[in-house]
Amino acid sequence: MPTIQSFIKHYSFSSSLLPKTLVLLLLLTFNSIFVPVHSRSPFACDPRNGVTKSLRFCRAFLPIHVRVRDLIGRLTLQEKVRLLVNNAAAVPRLGIQGYEWWSEALHGVSNVGPGTKFGGAFPGATSFPQVITTAASFNQSLWEEIGRVVSDEARAMYNGGMAGLTFWSPNVNIFRDPRWGRGQETPGEDPVVAGKYAASYVKGLQGIFKRNRLKVAACCKHYTAYDLDNWKGVDRFHFNARVSKQDLEDTYNVPFKSCVIEGKVAGVMCSYNQVNGKPTCADPDLLKNTIRGQWRLSGYIVSDCDSVGVLYDNQHYTDTPEEAAADTIKAGLDLDCGPFLAVHTEGAVRTGLLKEDDVNLALANTITVQMRLGMFDGEPSAQPFGKLGPRDVCTEAHKHLALEAARQGIVLLKNSGPSLPLSTKRHHTVAVIGPNSDATVTMIGNYAGVACGYVSPVQGISRYAKTIHQEGCSGVACKGNQQFGAAEAAARQADATVLVMGLDQSIEAEFKDRTGLLLPGLQQELVARVSKASRGPTVLVLMSGGPIDVTFAKNDPRVSAILWVGYPGQAGGAAIADVLFGTTNPGGKLPMTWYPEDYLAKVPMTNMGMRADPSGGYPGRTYRFYKGNVVYPFGHGLSYTTFAHNLATAPEEVSISLATSFNAIKNSSLSSNAIRVTHTNCNKLSLGFHVDVKNTGSLDGTHTLLVFSEPPAGKWSASKQLIGFEKVHIVAGSQQRVKVNVDVCKHLSLVDQFGIRRIPMGEHNIHIGDIKHSISLQATLEEIKS
Repeated sequence: MPTIQSFIKHYSFSSSLLPKTLVLLLLLTFNSIFVPVHSRSPFACDPRNGVTKSLRFCRAFLPIHVRVRDLIGRLTLQEKVRLLVNNAAAVPRLGIQGYEWWSEALHGVSNVGPGTKFGGAFPGATSFPQVITTAASFNQSLWEEIGRVVSDEARAMYNGGMAGLTFWSPNVNIFRDPRWGRGQETPGEDPVVAGKYAASYVKGLQGIFKRNRLKVAACCKHYTAYDLDNWKGVDRFHFNARVSKQDLEDTYNVPFKSCVIEGKVAGVMCSYNQVNGKPTCADPDLLKNTIRGQWRLSGYIVSDCDSVGVLYDNQHYTDTPEEAAADTIKAGLDLDCGPFLAVHTEGAVRTGLLKEDDVNLALANTITVQMRLGMFDGEPSAQPFGKLGPRDVCTEAHKHLALEAARQGIVLLKNSGPSLPLSTKRHHTVAVIGPNSDATVTMIGNYAGVACGYVSPVQGISRYAKTIHQEGCSGVACKGNQQFGAAEAAARQADATVLVMGLDQSIEAEFKDRTGLLLPGLQQELVARVSKASRGPTVLVLMSGGPIDVTFAKNDPRVSAILWVGYPGQAGGAAIADVLFGTTNPGGKLPMTWYPEDYLAKVPMTNMGMRADPSGGYPGRTYRFYKGNVVYPFGHGLSYTTFAHNLATAPEEVSISLATSFNAIKNSSLSSNAIRVTHTNCNKLSLGFHVDVKNTGSLDGTHTLLVFSEPPAGKWSASKQLIGFEKVHIVAGSQQRVKVNVDVCKHLSLVDQFGIRRIPMGEHNIHIGDIKHSISLQATLEEIKS
């Protein structure tokens, strides 16, 4: 590669004699001409390859299913089985390169999977807040925009030979138990939020354009009822999740259904655990019948990594490895993350346990996705997104979006006084204390890549005020109090004190579930001592994925404010400072319940039941079913301003027409005053609510309108459930009208103990802010045909 010096020398210039502006112009021109953009060679169907020119599967104008059938017909059985695994082998005689399916993009392009690498022209990628933080924004357009930006960077890295096009993200499991180490990766505890997040992020990643093509292929994971990694000797490789049909249908499967039906995701990953005695990756009811049958997945199903081997080696589900290979493929699995299927599938076919047609069907699903991505269309640079390169990664716009996402995800839990926002006129000096006060890598959570750069909390605050920085203790484990004295001294000298405490990946992570909900080690003592010493307001900033029992700080008048920032991404420190000093008015809401520590004694992680069982002392899970004391409830979040709601228009009575036969009506349990959703005409059952939201305070602010439904009392109903949410920005003193659409079949239905979704007749109460509105649902029989 030529250098700028050789460039100047070649043209007989002396750089010392050139005006600075001309040197700069030459540098910019040189960079635009000579910075190498890696040109990825075609995955298949290289137009320069004479062998592939005549192959039917290389003709991009033909329908994809025709091309797929042609390709599979040319493969030998040995070649086929080597395509059933994540590191799929090349087929040189057909001009097809090897491919690594495993790349990750949970909240930015990640190098966790072997399919993505950083270096050279791609030293890093934009690292957005961890998913639990972004979920707290309750902003669907933000979720989709982050997906779009991540896929821009992913395509750019693919074009540069540094990434694949199949990304095993997002994680949409329900954050059922507050101890789960991977709860940070999820959109929280509510199925509706998780489902909307799944669909929005997937749409952003995959793009929407002609001919059913994909920008990148997303994959929703881990299906299903997976939310235990390693707790008290029980690990995910051996755990059998016993789940009722009711909980499976109305909780665990909801986000996956939304991912497939609304998001039109290209892939779904099955999990390690068993569900009711069957490994998820070998259960035809879960895979073939539900994902592909009922939900009509147009894509592929992949195993979690080595889970096919796990069901044979660890769970001993089959007697032979060939039986394991046959069972999973026949159940609907198309791709194995791991070597197992490449090793044992041919034997399964040879011994008659599996038909080659079953293998062909699996390959048809994976190859179809590759063709939708353009991988069999020849020259990559000539395809859509083929021009994306290094300049499209870590752009200023992308970094600003990471900052904005962090701002929107911050939740104000407490604000006595109010003591926030801080003032640059009154708070000239700020003591910044705590093990996460200068956090960088901690801010991006797990499944992250290499960030473009970091702004730590102390760096962010230093942009507004002079800072006195003390860690207080070494690391979040905080095992000693030797540094407490210096921290107290800093607080005495400052006009305000900010304590940045919480967790990191040493406390909560994949394969590391928490044992308690309190702040680790001596962190609580540090907060108490520093807040007592502080001469100004004391603000507690909590960095974590899961909830923390901070009842002590909630009740301590010396802790004047509490912020939860999750893991706020590469720009987290700047966002925290912007909220502390009022440049940003916080509008985030908790996407999960914050429980007291004593809750854990009543709920073993291994109990998958969502509903309370008073006879056994089991209190239930999440805001939908748990009615005990909480530290902070789901949906909690304060603002620096105030909002008032007024219901402008809303329906009061709704008739539910039964579009079915008389015999079906008899089976629809009208006696229990609830009608099967499948027995109604759902297309005509959308209700519109108009809510006037007024900003009654003195500051502009963003408000999250949460809409809950409280159904008629019943033995299988939730006491209340979220049915929708809207995000609005309102100038101080002004008002906006917000329309909320309620789908009766989707939002006002419940799942009975048999797993059947029904619409209860009678009074449904709709809660919007402080408004409670009743709707009466009544069945009508006019449309019945005998």
